[in-house]
Amino acid sequence: MDFPGLKHLINPRYILPIGANMPLHLGIETIDKTLRKKEEQLDSVMTGSRQIVRDCSNAIKALHAYDLKTARAHLKDAEKNLKEIRALSGSFPGQLNHILQEYAEARIVLSAIEKKKIPAFGELEVGEIPYLNGLLDAIGELKREMYESLRRGNRHEAKYYFSMMEQVYDELLPLRFSNAVLPDFRHKQDVARMQIEQARGELLEVNYIVEKKSPASAE
Repeated sequence: MDFPGLKHLINPRYILPIGANMPLHLGIETIDKTLRKKEEQLDSVMTGSRQIVRDCSNAIKALHAYDLKTARAHLKDAEKNLKEIRALSGSFPGQLNHILQEYAEARIVLSAIEKKKIPAFGELEVGEIPYLNGLLDAIGELKREMYESLRRGNRHEAKYYFSMMEQVYDELLPLRFSNAVLPDFRHKQDVARMQIEQARGELLEVNYIVEKKSPASAE
């Protein structure tokens, strides 16, 4: 259909030939450059995180072998790698939380064995999530130390490790947050509770612990 009245409104300079593409300036090149840099940073974080996890795992193995010197050396290596990737924590907070959780667990077990105490939140320089989850993971390692104490016939030390497991669990029991706020915490609480009950059963079986008197038995 022809519209003669509109012809004078159309400027031929603005009519694109058929098949011509209008140039777009969307900033895709800038986005590509930014994402490539972020990908390189993620590669660095992943490489560093794998090494940190290995260092922390080796530190715990050394602790169970009572080789505290080697354990400290592994933790020192982990701290060095942590320092290098902390600068990238803003881009990959979830990944860093996992690494710091492994580090916190190793530091907690070291302190429990070496100093007979659990380090407070402010002592480890990690966030709330890694610290809390590290505490719950450490309960399993303390259980292993309790079994080792029983194997060596050290009743006093076995009771000490069991008591520490219970105290850590009881301290964390009032915390009630959704998984979005505190990821994996509830699951780790359930695992820790089962580990404590297993340890309690082992101690009761060998008659190394006296059950707390219940209100019913006290009457």
